[in-house]
Amino acid sequence: MIYLIFLINKSIYNLLKGNSQIPPYFKNQLGRASLSIVLNIAEGSAKVTNRDRKSFFVIARGSTFECAAIVDILHSENEVSLEFKNELDAGFEEISKMLYAMIKNLEK
Repeated sequence: MIYLIFLINKSIYNLLKGNSQIPPYFKNQLGRASLSIVLNIAEGSAKVTNRDRKSFFVIARGSTFECAAIVDILHSENEVSLEFKNELDAGFEEISKMLYAMIKNLEK
């Protein structure tokens, strides 16, 4: 999962760095949401209690959905291609499924 998150973060970083047409507020929000995924997983993994871990994993999952929504908007404005959007969406879906499983396992 970490490798997938790394690839998605790298793709988003390159998109934001290389596209001057994307409004700054979109760049800021997408960059922060993308980092939030990996940083909340890292911080949650360091927590001792399942309740604390779950909280960080829930936030990471929310950030995954946030990234997907922003990419959808950027695609609707022709800032990203359908191919790029679909590639990221597949990654976001996979991350979301893995986080969901991790969250459910912590509830047991």
